[in-house]
Amino acid sequence: MTAPVFLADGADLSGDVIVLAGPEGRHAATVRRIRPGERADVTDGNGLIAECVVTAAAGSQVELRVQARREVPAPEPRIAVVQAIAKGERAELAVETMTEVGVDVIVPWEAERCVARWPADRAAKSLGRWRSAAREASKQARRARMPEVTGAASSPDVAAGLADATCAIVLEPGATQALSRLPVPVSGHIVLVVGPEGGISPAEMAAFTAAGAIPARLGDSVLRTSTAGAVGAAVLMTATGRW
Repeated sequence: MTAPVFLADGADLSGDVIVLAGPEGRHAATVRRIRPGERADVTDGNGLIAECVVTAAAGSQVELRVQARREVPAPEPRIAVVQAIAKGERAELAVETMTEVGVDVIVPWEAERCVARWPADRAAKSLGRWRSAAREASKQARRARMPEVTGAASSPDVAAGLADATCAIVLEPGATQALSRLPVPVSGHIVLVVGPEGGISPAEMAAFTAAGAIPARLGDSVLRTSTAGAVGAAVLMTATGRW
């Protein structure tokens, strides 16, 4: 069994001893009930991992002695998913599963047919929930690199990002090309677009294909927007050799 992973949250990873305090220390000591003598890893979320042994745990603080350090390189190709904003808990579910799969960048997209919206007075709170979901899923998945969750993007923003990608793909149930049979690069930047439950509008699809995106389907069944991103990313992970 692999060692649990905790986020440094500002703790210094350069010394021989690391002290986790605050919410992360409390989670380690009281929720995970980690005890002296157990193995645990601490990461900065950007690729650096300190492999440690717990020396003390009490209250909201855990002390760990560093045994080794290693740097996990950024994976190739970089995979980003543009995820249409879903309703309620389905949005966080999408973020969690994509993080577990290994997606590098998650872009919340305010698509034309999205039922859920992020009005200005609630956007920061909604984005915070997505980032919190990515953070917790990163620890569960033992990731050394947390995914970047960007601010909300409009359809023109998405089209501009697709034009800059090494490979851009739009999931579309009616597409003739299957994602599993699509030739994809093994380096660079791949962007996968996942539409809302109501589908991508004709105007959005026209803009995305004009930017160079290729429509592709996952299979014969139509997945919910909350699961399509993770499944599509898993196909790309396999096709590119990241899995």
